[in-house]
Amino acid sequence: MNKEFQEALPVLKRLKEHGFDAYFVGGSVRDQLLKKEIKDVDIASSATPEQVKALFEKTIDIGSEHGTIIVIVNGIHYEITTFRTESAYEDNRRPTGVTFVSSLKEDLKRRDFTVNAMAMDDAGTIIDFFQGKEHAEAKIITTVGSPHERFSEDALRIMRAVRFVSQLGFSLSRETLDAICEKVPLLENISVERKTAEFEKIMAGEGSGEAMKLVADTGIIDYLPGLEGKKQQLLNASILPISGLSSNEERWTALLDVLEISSIEAFLKKWKLSNRQIGMIAKNIFYLQKRKEGDLTRQSVYEAGLPCTLEVEAVYCLIKGETMSKGLIAELQAFYKNLPIHSKNELAIGGADLMQFSSQKPGPWMGELLKKIELAVVNDEVENSKEAIKEMLRSCNLI
Repeated sequence: MNKEFQEALPVLKRLKEHGFDAYFVGGSVRDQLLKKEIKDVDIASSATPEQVKALFEKTIDIGSEHGTIIVIVNGIHYEITTFRTESAYEDNRRPTGVTFVSSLKEDLKRRDFTVNAMAMDDAGTIIDFFQGKEHAEAKIITTVGSPHERFSEDALRIMRAVRFVSQLGFSLSRETLDAICEKVPLLENISVERKTAEFEKIMAGEGSGEAMKLVADTGIIDYLPGLEGKKQQLLNASILPISGLSSNEERWTALLDVLEISSIEAFLKKWKLSNRQIGMIAKNIFYLQKRKEGDLTRQSVYEAGLPCTLEVEAVYCLIKGETMSKGLIAELQAFYKNLPIHSKNELAIGGADLMQFSSQKPGPWMGELLKKIELAVVNDEVENSKEAIKEMLRSCNLI
């Protein structure tokens, strides 16, 4: 049993000591079988939310009406959900209600895919009613029960299936793939924010190439913001190993480089990205184009800043089929560190000095001249000292 489960055992045992059934469930059980990193340990129990809150000192109610309480033990958060079944779904996304039950099997039966519908007891024994272990070993994603029903209940599961192809390196079962192709129009009912979250996870998975091909070939692409008519471009992008990039901003930059989008900001706004993220990606795209035109320069690195320079170089290396090595990162960091200044605030002179040198009144000329001085300093054409700058301005008849 993995360390993460061992740390969570006191939670399971406390529930059992008070007469309740309790099991580890979901992705953590799957990931232990696959020998993957376990991020969150979730628990299913016959205890109701009120009974859970009464048993543990620190709890957070994140949805007791749906049976879910977070318990905090030794600083670690554990999501405990009461065994439940779900009533009919509305808007192809959410159940209209839930019913608490005493059966683990009934609880697991409502889950999306068989590899996510396994449980494990406190002795480390796997409980598997739906061939999840067999499917995990065969590297197949298939639904619990009818895929047509599962996708009709919650259309987001269509993208989740493809996301697991990306994250786990699995394939879709024939029945699951056919159902996705048939039910894909239901994605029209899913919020953009949910689609964006899933698509970013698809891009980040090691199997992102195969997953993006599925997005293109199944028709999912037609229900994603701004991607209508971009099937070939997305297939071209699927060849790039973008999962090797380290951030969503880098992955969006690499994708946009292939998609041939006319307005980057308008496209990203459709995906409901934050203004901050949109600004970072648009900046990356701008400096990526400059990078394609030639080698890095003092001015481009100064204007872009170190974070943008590193992200752009990572994408540039990816496009060229190269690796962003630690040595290259260190080289770029040193290049940036050795620039004479890192912002205009570090200039040895300011507007007041210019007026003193020239005896002119304030005006737009000051900003224009300060910009020339800034770039001259950055490009090592003049020392960043008041006297050296003053001498340069005189020799060039600028004051």
